Amino acid sequence: MADVDTRRLPYLVEFARHGSMRVVAEMLGTSTSVVSQQIAALAREVGAALVEPAGRRSRLTPEGRRLAEHARSILAAVETAELDLDPDAEPHGVVRVAGFATAVRRGVVPTVTALAVTHPQVALTIREYEPAEAHAMLAADEIDLALTYDYDLAPTALDPDLTAIPLWSADWGLAVPSAEVPPAAGALDALEVVAAFAHRDWIGNSRNRADEQVLRTLASMAGVAPRLAHEADSLELVEDLILAGLGVGLLPRDRRPRPGVEVLALTGPGVRLRAYAVTRRGRAGWPALALVLDRIVRRADDG
Repeated sequence: MADVDTRRLPYLVEFARHGSMRVVAEMLGTSTSVVSQQIAALAREVGAALVEPAGRRSRLTPEGRRLAEHARSILAAVETAELDLDPDAEPHGVVRVAGFATAVRRGVVPTVTALAVTHPQVALTIREYEPAEAHAMLAADEIDLALTYDYDLAPTALDPDLTAIPLWSADWGLAVPSAEVPPAAGALDALEVVAAFAHRDWIGNSRNRADEQVLRTLASMAGVAPRLAHEADSLELVEDLILAGLGVGLLPRDRRPRPGVEVLALTGPGVRLRAYAVTRRGRAGWPALALVLDRIVRRADDG
């Protein structure tokens, strides 16, 4: 390993990400034969096969996957060191982001637009995923940045290998048909609101158990047992189900509901969603990721 040429490592890292010599060649501005030669030379230097045939294509061997993992850390450390020595160095690379839809709309899409003007060498790939899914992808190094959330009534235990930066928070309420809003609803606390709709079916989240945990916690405190009959990931679909008379569910208070839906305030206790930017520990120093992270955090601070 002492004789490894670190200039070959980007070829292996990009192949681990994309699984295609052709795509790696396009990204690095070279030919597929050069990519193949560089990975083959790297294999000779480490004394282990890094790539193996898989039908008409190739894939990493277990040794190749392990070396690619180390290579990511090595390249990130080298780039961070270069930035420390040259503060004018231009960030570049592809930052892989996964997160829930609201955070992507609120922080990532405007960042992509801004970076296209100020830092055209930094690109982003975006995937919509719920927190548990995004955390797992981050731990597996399938993404560089996860935008996640939890609730104050259902906090998430973070993996020690991950680091979370708080972004923003928002109050959530119980969305119900407008025709069923109780008299003097504004004077009711959260437990009274929940008890008033204990007879209705409830709508949970199809991909995140935190919503269900919040509902069950409130119901338990109110001394009732909710019937969680439906699950939906889309806020718009939750509204559709409510308008169809199929149940009630949680929705954000800072979002205007459709006519016919009322989002009742929940107080004493309240329900507050907390959004985070999460990275793998030690990776936030990579200049491209640091730039994207800074833009997203600043947008959150600006409201």
